Amino acid sequence: MNGEEQLTIAEMLKRPVFHRAKLAAGERGGHRLVGWVHVLEITHISPFVSRNDLILTTGLWLKRYEEERIEYMKQLFSQGAAGLCVEFGTTIDAVPDEILQWAEEHDFPVIVFEQPVRFVEITQDIHSLLINRHHLLLKNLESFSRKLQQETLRSSDMTAILRLLYDYVSRPVVYISSIDANRFMPSIDAGLAEELEDLYGREVEGRIHADQDVHLLFPLTSHTSVLFQPVVCFGQVFSAVGIVLQGEKPGEAVSLLLDYTAKAAATLVLRTQFLEERLLRNQNELIQELINRQIRSEEQAQTRMGLRLLAKGEYLFMAGMIEVESIDKEAVQVRREAIHQDILVLLRSLLKKNNLHSLLMMKGNQCYLLCAKESITVRSLSNLRATLSDIVQHLIRYTEEELHGVRIHAGFGKSRSRVLESDQSFHEAYQVIETARGVARMKDILFYDDLGIYQMLKAVPRAPFLVTFVEDHLGALITYDQEHQMQLLDTLDMYFQCRGSKKDTADRLYIHRQTLYNRLTKITEIVGADLLSPDKRRCLEMALLAHRMLQSEGS
Repeated sequence: MNGEEQLTIAEMLKRPVFHRAKLAAGERGGHRLVGWVHVLEITHISPFVSRNDLILTTGLWLKRYEEERIEYMKQLFSQGAAGLCVEFGTTIDAVPDEILQWAEEHDFPVIVFEQPVRFVEITQDIHSLLINRHHLLLKNLESFSRKLQQETLRSSDMTAILRLLYDYVSRPVVYISSIDANRFMPSIDAGLAEELEDLYGREVEGRIHADQDVHLLFPLTSHTSVLFQPVVCFGQVFSAVGIVLQGEKPGEAVSLLLDYTAKAAATLVLRTQFLEERLLRNQNELIQELINRQIRSEEQAQTRMGLRLLAKGEYLFMAGMIEVESIDKEAVQVRREAIHQDILVLLRSLLKKNNLHSLLMMKGNQCYLLCAKESITVRSLSNLRATLSDIVQHLIRYTEEELHGVRIHAGFGKSRSRVLESDQSFHEAYQVIETARGVARMKDILFYDDLGIYQMLKAVPRAPFLVTFVEDHLGALITYDQEHQMQLLDTLDMYFQCRGSKKDTADRLYIHRQTLYNRLTKITEIVGADLLSPDKRRCLEMALLAHRMLQSEGS
């Protein structure tokens, strides 16, 4: 397919039915594409002209509507018409100079037949040609699709499908990936390869979204451009297939071939990631040994993790946990396991895309994650947190859009400089999930460092100390609420959140100011002290937090 499916004005003029025609103006528009041909004799043409239409006319409108001549040409041009073909001898004998001048300035072809011609012969010839070419296009696409399927079934070689695309389009083909090796067919010089990789990272990767079924065309030089199509896996864009074009606009065939290839590439990427997942399952053993503190040597642990020993600087290690909650309790075990596998593969791909060295282990519905990043600057930790937050958001978005009935919970422990301390980080990560799931105000917390006072509450023995502490300071209030349903506990909590502002408290609880006054009076009566005195307030706030936490753990 070398553009033969497209018909240009210049090519059309070589047809036998045009041997008596001449190009009166707009010669530089010979590259304009002809998609259909029809006769039109009216001036208000907007609803009747489509892009790439060639308009045949006897020029009746030129005779009747002299004041609208240029406006008519502007309409044709704005509608994307291919050109205008005028017959002399039936209505007019010449095209006005002002029309020819306008057409020449705008590279808009005006073709004239100086003697009458049968328009039906023109439409039959061009329409037959276009239909035959479209039929050939469909046959070629079917052949390409069949060969593409054969290649994807034969192996996981990305180069093979790129070579097949190159054979069909006869233009350089590129494959740029953030999780795999880049490939070029045929080989190109290092400078151009670097330019394409930079273009993808700078312009393409950030602009392509998985839910967009679009091609993106980017200029490389004044005569060269590249057409990219994203490769989408699990609702994420990890790579793109592109075709390098030389001074041309991509036609329908090129766009369709590129689209087919991108979908085949996605199949290979998924297969490769699943195969890699199988090979990497021995990571389970390493993570389990780290959790059980069965490894004694830091150097041995880093080596088994695949890390090179640093001469300068150190590694930042952060352990996390991704918990997959199945809302659909009726889902069969096979589907749950498939969902867990999909999430694991997507997570590994996102980590690789962000250049994070990691270990993953799926145990039940919990995915244990240990990632390592070289600590070079003081911003290393904040960058690592930002990257992990972004990855979690991708996972959440994917499960919401693609895996209905599934909810993601995530937490990360404190960063550490030794991999042997990962066991404590995994414990902290689960504490984050427990707290975020049970305490509404903490639902968006991902990192143990952000738990604040809950770090201490999680460390305090539940029984008897913490339970007794809550009972001593809130027991009477809890009992009164259970008996009278006055929501005093929630009122006290909101009152403290609003820093003692009665107006803000009433507004946020959606109650009348007097109702709030009555509740606060009753709370003070039960608690037996000034709510805002520093010591009392600290004890009550701590007891409220502990009560919420104990409730979530008991539910």
